[in-house]
Amino acid sequence: MRILKTAGLVLLFSSPADAQVVAQPSAGTYQWAIAAGYKAAFYCSGIFNAGRTPAQIDADELTGIYPEYDKIVPTLKAAVDHHTRNVAVSFDPQMPPRYAMWTNKRGCVTLPIGSTAPSAGRFASAPSIAAADPRHWPQGDAGIAPHPSPKLARTVGAAFGNAYGVGAKTAGVIVLKDGRVVAERYGSGFGPFVSNRTWSVGKSIAGTLIGLAGASPLDAPASVPQWKPGDPRRAITYDNLLRMASGLHSETAGNRTDDIYFGGSTVDDQVVSWQLEAQPGSRFRYANNDILLAVYATRQAIGEEPYRSLPDSLFGPLGMSHTVAETDWHGNYILSSQVWSTARDLARLGLFWPQDGVWAGKRLLPQGWMRIMTAPTGPQPPSGPGYGATMWLFGPEEGLPQGSFAAQGNRGQYVMVIPSERLVVVRRGEDPSTARFDIARFAADVSKALK
Repeated sequence: MRILKTAGLVLLFSSPADAQVVAQPSAGTYQWAIAAGYKAAFYCSGIFNAGRTPAQIDADELTGIYPEYDKIVPTLKAAVDHHTRNVAVSFDPQMPPRYAMWTNKRGCVTLPIGSTAPSAGRFASAPSIAAADPRHWPQGDAGIAPHPSPKLARTVGAAFGNAYGVGAKTAGVIVLKDGRVVAERYGSGFGPFVSNRTWSVGKSIAGTLIGLAGASPLDAPASVPQWKPGDPRRAITYDNLLRMASGLHSETAGNRTDDIYFGGSTVDDQVVSWQLEAQPGSRFRYANNDILLAVYATRQAIGEEPYRSLPDSLFGPLGMSHTVAETDWHGNYILSSQVWSTARDLARLGLFWPQDGVWAGKRLLPQGWMRIMTAPTGPQPPSGPGYGATMWLFGPEEGLPQGSFAAQGNRGQYVMVIPSERLVVVRRGEDPSTARFDIARFAADVSKALK
């Protein structure tokens, strides 16, 4: 056995193959615990949702992550148990490892810091990695045979280099015109049935599911039982939450919720505790909290059984068989970010949205719900694209036709819809934190290539 001391890190080696972190004086135990949860969550979801390998996850999902975790995560050893379908990541010799465990139809759940190993077989079941659906597109995968023009092929190919963002890493692109797949391409390690995390594209999925639930009028106060009579937060409506206009305080831009995403905390523990700092409906402040609260309030309004089946009531009819909405360990869907999906499944969603919530002749969303999601009726961001109810709004100022809208998320996830051209452009990415993909310019170039 030998001890190696590096800056802020002590590693204990019994052999080079099984290095373990035994002390971490420079960062503090909590930050290391979150970093371990980050790795456990991505290993678990990447392996058991998507069929990825640890080496692929290290190279893509865990490269260029938040700076405070970027140097820590590669030093942490992960143990993958394929029998019980859980992942353990050690971070401190005085604490249990961080655990994430796969659950049938709900993806991976990250356990709280300090949890011991889950019981063998507790949540074990066959992983839900689906193959091609034999039905015809868009319900299934049959009949997809894109033959892009040379100009379109060059434009899509440019998305896999630096043309739309220096350092960006494209995992996949799919283009729909008039509902048909006219171009599709994937990066190494990805493909039509390999999912990755949607990040904040999940917010637009949340807005869609809340409309599908149809539980409460948008101008009704959100159902948050922790906010007792006399609490001024009881004035916050569902509409305020969907439009990022709750008025709630948040400590960081975007209201990072690492405690929930990677720390094993829960929605009902964390998101109900923030206090007001502005009148509800008076300002735009992008926040994970607002969407998590909207989904949590919907759970209270519709009850447990409808809530548990809510994602399936959308994913099933649309044929999104490679999409899973993950939960915290209290069963709350983490729909601000934690959905795993493929480019094809998100393209189905992009096709569904401009049809006003009708799919295969059947109405799933209330009539007019998509007009609500894409209307800038609330306070707006100070610059850049506008915002509806969980949708980003684009137009001539961004070089796109009026009425264009997009779901978009961290690390370069985009579903751009241009209704006037019957065009959907999906770009999946694993962009490092230093890179940004220019989706508006890419979508405009795709549009030109099709003309």
